[in-house]
Amino acid sequence: MTLFQNRSLTQAMRQRMASLTSQLQQLPPPGSRPVTVDGRVAGWITPKATRCIEPLPGVSIEDDVLRLSDCPSQELSLAQVLEQVALSLQEGGCIRAWRDELLDVVGEGQCLSRIERGAVRPLGFLTQAVHLNGWSTDGRIWAARRSPTKSTDPNMWDTLVGGLAVSGESLHTSLIRESYEEAGLQESLLANRTPLRVSLRMHRRLPEGYQVENALVSDCVLADDVRPCNMDGEVSEFRLLTLDEAWQMIEADLFTLEAQVVLIDSIKQHLEQLA
Repeated sequence: MTLFQNRSLTQAMRQRMASLTSQLQQLPPPGSRPVTVDGRVAGWITPKATRCIEPLPGVSIEDDVLRLSDCPSQELSLAQVLEQVALSLQEGGCIRAWRDELLDVVGEGQCLSRIERGAVRPLGFLTQAVHLNGWSTDGRIWAARRSPTKSTDPNMWDTLVGGLAVSGESLHTSLIRESYEEAGLQESLLANRTPLRVSLRMHRRLPEGYQVENALVSDCVLADDVRPCNMDGEVSEFRLLTLDEAWQMIEADLFTLEAQVVLIDSIKQHLEQLA
């Protein structure tokens, strides 16, 4: 690309991000209440989810807040209360898919407990999504197509690697794990990757609740002989794209919303290095 083309793409990316704002930054669903966990603000709960967990021990509902805490009278720890909350949400049809995977519950910057992954959206808990963008030595970027069996955004294009950090893992460990599961990349191939950075915190209304998520991204240049290979069945194909091809696919909404944000962030960083 020429310098003029770089400037044109930078302007186009700025405009694209502005147009995505209405989808990236939304208020909680109507009627939602703030949720506190162990006295710390941690999420937003939908009216349907509130009705599901209202009778449970450790759940206290006021006009302007729902409180989750341990229940000494029934000898229930906070973790046990949250386990019952998740099960009740599942029974009440509030959970889109039960994942048998635990995520950290974070409130006011502190890890307070953990809960089943499927319960985080009905409760509006913060999640951490780690992404890896893989570049080639000639300035192209890898993209991964989501499997048609994925419960969210099937068949759409995504970053080379992307997934949620699970409980008990550092963000670095989660990225390395996801890189192998989704693209078959060993840690040794990622030695030159950039540190994870927060690209954006998203607030989105979803059918099952509210997505509050940090999108974190790392960039890595992969050797010419490296070919991603999916290991967990969640990716149907990989493609190496020129910047023009990637941008055309972004403008055509062929990438997921999260992937568009993360790709634009990485392309912006790439163009700044070329300037």
